[in-house]
Amino acid sequence: MDAIPSNAAPVDTATPLVRVRDLALTLPSAAGPVNILRGIDLDIARGEALGLLGPSGSGKTSLLMLLAGLERATSGTIELAGQLITAMNEDALARMRRSRIGIVFQAFHLIPTMTALENVAVPLELAGHRDARARAAAALAAVGLSHRLTHLPSRLSGGEQQRVAIARAFAPEPSLLLADEPTGNLDHATGETVMDLLFALRAHHGSTLMLITHDPALAARCDRQVRLADGRVAPEECGLPECGPRECGPRVCGPQV
Repeated sequence: MDAIPSNAAPVDTATPLVRVRDLALTLPSAAGPVNILRGIDLDIARGEALGLLGPSGSGKTSLLMLLAGLERATSGTIELAGQLITAMNEDALARMRRSRIGIVFQAFHLIPTMTALENVAVPLELAGHRDARARAAAALAAVGLSHRLTHLPSRLSGGEQQRVAIARAFAPEPSLLLADEPTGNLDHATGETVMDLLFALRAHHGSTLMLITHDPALAARCDRQVRLADGRVAPEECGLPECGPRECGPRVCGPQV
């Protein structure tokens, strides 16, 4: 596949696209309330690629679900491009996701009865784009699937299905891309190819990326790394020269507030 040229502007580290303050999530269980997130503070700059690390159960996917407006926080705030998404109703959240957020999951979440083209085009149609099918075809061409437009997911390999999911995520040209273990269901070689594609498209579109991964080598491809542990930002070295072994968050290594 040919290299994708970059249209991205330099990272604007002074203006966070995402601003999270004192974010908490508590869920009920048979044994009593479970504290999933315990006061997260985090800024993600416009155009930044952030690698989010941490063991299973540390709260990584829960944080992604809150940023996407797919889960409600117990307390705290999330701002996206200056909009307080934690105060939005369900209709406003749906509109925000359609226009501003792309999501790539470990499971591909393609509609099995729709072709690759339809899987990418339908969300664009729901968002009101009259050129939805043309945009979907262009997005699939960008991931090397022009020859698979009419194929159902069952006729695509795992790598091809994830490429469709990536095309669907990038087709609306989102300002924020959320990726949750996007290579988790792929073999190593296919996963590397998919991640090369995801990073190339992110650079081309200038999207801000939050990548959840267990792989330190994959996280190292991001501009910055943050580790969660037990629902908190872990007090570990974040990799920036101005930081020591302290809590990595907006008051330490993110944009200053």
